[in-house]
Amino acid sequence: MHPAERLRGVKSMKLQGKTIVLGVTGSIAAVECVKLAHELIRHGAEVHAVMTRSATSILHPNALEYATGRPVVTEITGSMEYLILCGRDGKADLLLVAPGTANTIGKIAQGIDDSTVTTYATNALGSGIPILVAPAAHESMIDSPAVAANLRRLKELGVELIEPKREEDKAKMADVDTIVARVIRRLGPKDLAGMSVLVVTGATVEPIDDIRIVTNRSTGGTGIELAKVAYEHGADVELWLGRHETPVPSWLAYKSFATTADLAAMAEKADADICVVPAAVADFTPAKREKGKIPTREGGLTLDLQPTPKLLERFRKGARKALVGFKAEAGVTSAELKSRAMALLKEADLDLVVANDISKVRGDMTSVTIFDRKGQSDTFDGSKALAAERVWRAILHGVRG
Repeated sequence: MHPAERLRGVKSMKLQGKTIVLGVTGSIAAVECVKLAHELIRHGAEVHAVMTRSATSILHPNALEYATGRPVVTEITGSMEYLILCGRDGKADLLLVAPGTANTIGKIAQGIDDSTVTTYATNALGSGIPILVAPAAHESMIDSPAVAANLRRLKELGVELIEPKREEDKAKMADVDTIVARVIRRLGPKDLAGMSVLVVTGATVEPIDDIRIVTNRSTGGTGIELAKVAYEHGADVELWLGRHETPVPSWLAYKSFATTADLAAMAEKADADICVVPAAVADFTPAKREKGKIPTREGGLTLDLQPTPKLLERFRKGARKALVGFKAEAGVTSAELKSRAMALLKEADLDLVVANDISKVRGDMTSVTIFDRKGQSDTFDGSKALAAERVWRAILHGVRG
């Protein structure tokens, strides 16, 4: 078995059955393409690499043959490889040009076909095969009016661009995780396309003094996974994030909140088709916040805690199609979990409530039960990533029971 086959699907099967042509051009960012090919394969894809002559001066074709487990095309031959993959009835599901130099971008935009990658692109455009381009250039080059015009032309042709990272006077190719997320989004089910989704996650914090806080345990992991799935399914995603431990992917932008009062003010302005709120909102806040730091050498400390306002119902008017709340309990029976979840559903006028016993949560693994308004339920035990998929299935298609 080729080493690449051992990677297939180890992260997910989101790209299972998908054939991706990876077009590599002559940018120093080509050195990232071994990682990129591997990551696509880890999500189940079959990857075929095509390199321009300039690209082979930066990255040896053997490296991409190793990465993909398939011969690498470096010139057009009588085998007509480009037609097999990107011609009419070609087996490619996507042409990914990464990195895309200003030279190759201009040629694709103007229909110039004088390299391996541009030949594949010309045929993909003529065959209706989607194209993603991840530009890589110096800032002065990407900002050239001529290059900017070519980028606009690509968009007019239906080519999707993956925005570069602007740093160190360069427009660097987007990182591997961002590119893979865009590929999954482009080839995914698109059942959330055209819909706006708001995910609110992480914990609120209530200051005791300028150093110490009262908060709830929360990694923010479930909410971040819910936002990732929504993005991959085509939604326009807005993520609001409190205190958290789980890293946020670079391709997910977010707004921060700190206190319950901060989140309450934001909730009044919520506006989305679907609001999903797994945030761990603190139930209590100190009656008085002390200035500075309370000395620790003066003995014990007694806190006067007051309840915070309930926020879920504040999202109701901003959720045009569905509002999903979460109910975390500890050490309860299944019957008690359902009773408390249904009480929250009615109190906050939710469409669905996702309940769990935190004693069953271990790292990235969780156990959740999804309840609808009729009390029908669906229980899932497994990774938070797969739990997020199950929640979105319930939102879109109902609780199957």
